[in-house]
Amino acid sequence: MREVIRNRQYDEERALYHTLHTDIADCIFAGPADGESVLKESADIRVIKCSFSLRYPLWHIKKFSVEECVMDEKTRAAIWYCENGRITGSELSGIKAVRECRNIDIADCHIISQELGWKSENITLTNTEIVSEYLFLDSNGVKLKNVKMSGKYSFQYMEDLQIESSVLDTKDAFWHSKNVIVRNSIVKGEYLGWFSENLKLIDCKIIGTQPLCYCKGLELINCTMEDTDLSFEYSEVEAEISGHVISVKNPKSGRIILDSVGEIIRDNPVMECTGEVIIRK
Repeated sequence: MREVIRNRQYDEERALYHTLHTDIADCIFAGPADGESVLKESADIRVIKCSFSLRYPLWHIKKFSVEECVMDEKTRAAIWYCENGRITGSELSGIKAVRECRNIDIADCHIISQELGWKSENITLTNTEIVSEYLFLDSNGVKLKNVKMSGKYSFQYMEDLQIESSVLDTKDAFWHSKNVIVRNSIVKGEYLGWFSENLKLIDCKIIGTQPLCYCKGLELINCTMEDTDLSFEYSEVEAEISGHVISVKNPKSGRIILDSVGEIIRDNPVMECTGEVIIRK
């Protein structure tokens, strides 16, 4: 039989250490003792409508759910080294909220956390808003759907990333990434996708200066581009673009098909550049 802990307050170090097969509801994790690691090394737990204001609350947790909880800005590094979990309807506001986790579903959440999701595997986010300066560095197997995110250096050194029906306001996104597919999304930012490999954008709107340079295996299908100058420099690219592009510079290889272009720049390349720019008639 499962144990239930309800309407309690904890602030001491490792208050519920190695808790097993337990529902923890309507509890407060805060207080003058300012203890760390309240639920460390636990398994098969549900945390429901609790509030957290202590560091490192969920570390090394196996099989868990966090439901309608609030983790404030004092809840530093909240969820690390965890696996097989689900986080729903919650607010995560502490720095480094999720790291080195596996098989985690995040849905209907509001997250403000620098360095979110580093070195993680098989993370799914749906219907979630994120503010994160460095999002999902060096992770793999991540899926985003109906996500609105704001940040700077997102999705760098990632592999096997899928994004659908999302709005990304970011800078330097997808640098050095491999095998990324973005569908039906808005991607706004400077220097998008540099040094990426097998980046595919389908039915997307791309906004911002100097996108998609130094790419290998780059593919754009039915995309639009806005305020995009000096695009595709030294990239291996196959692109079908609706509308206008400000300028295209020295594409390394492949074809770029578009409706109009302000300028095609072939100027002092440091490598052989044979990419074609084809204007539809």
